Amino acid sequence: MKTNDTNIKVIEEIKNDILGKRYKLSFAFISKPEIQKLNKKYRRKNEPTDVLSFNLDRNLGEILICPIVAKKKALKFYPDFKNYFIFLVIHAMLHLKGLHHGSKMEEYEFTYYRRYRRRHLRS
Repeated sequence: MKTNDTNIKVIEEIKNDILGKRYKLSFAFISKPEIQKLNKKYRRKNEPTDVLSFNLDRNLGEILICPIVAKKKALKFYPDFKNYFIFLVIHAMLHLKGLHHGSKMEEYEFTYYRRYRRRHLRS
């Protein structure tokens, strides 16, 4: 998935919906070794992951995505990378909102994913 104005607008729309308009969010795409090092440091898991999210302040956060890992996972679960990317963005933002893995988070993920899939994705 290429970053373009349409994709940025979709991310902004999701961010405003989940985190609010006042929340400032940055994204970075990082390498597999880099995300593995951060995953080990902050989650004590010595393996690469597709996404990490960090609250930096009350209304400030960052999402780090490893495209190599994300593309590999996308092949298992979604029809294309754009679908999985939307899911990852939602997943990371829900963590920034304070949710943890579990049935409540899955319910929110499904609700938001379904909403944005209908609005922005063809399948």
